[in-house]
Amino acid sequence: MRVLIQRVTRAEVRIGNNVEGRISAGIVALIGIASGDTSKDADYLADKLIHLRIFSDPQGKMNLSALDTQAGLLLISQFTLYGDCRKGRRPGFDAAAPPEQARKLYQYFVDKVRQSGLVTETGVFQAHMEVELVNDGPVTLLLESPSS
Repeated sequence: MRVLIQRVTRAEVRIGNNVEGRISAGIVALIGIASGDTSKDADYLADKLIHLRIFSDPQGKMNLSALDTQAGLLLISQFTLYGDCRKGRRPGFDAAAPPEQARKLYQYFVDKVRQSGLVTETGVFQAHMEVELVNDGPVTLLLESPSS
């Protein structure tokens, strides 16, 4: 399982003209699920996401977590995180989980993060979405579960 995170000053996800999720300062997390991933991977990454210290303390050091700052979270499914571009000119997605398996684990991940009490918004699984964000820093990090 992979979660690409970006610290943002604001972000929203739209489907057509409808805003599906919107946050102010916080984290946009793009979530990729591989075929062998389990709830253990989701638990590990949900905990990592809410506790990772990527927000500045009063001295300007990245020393505070989303929980510390009550940051908003925008969680978006992103199977292309498992795109393999090593061969040819078209990515292959064989490592990505099949849609039904990915949907269940994505929803499990969302539910786990929501248990933190942080404002948690989402996109729509398997929908064509437009994500707009202002990357703060910029800070962009890739989190991977131990089994990745």
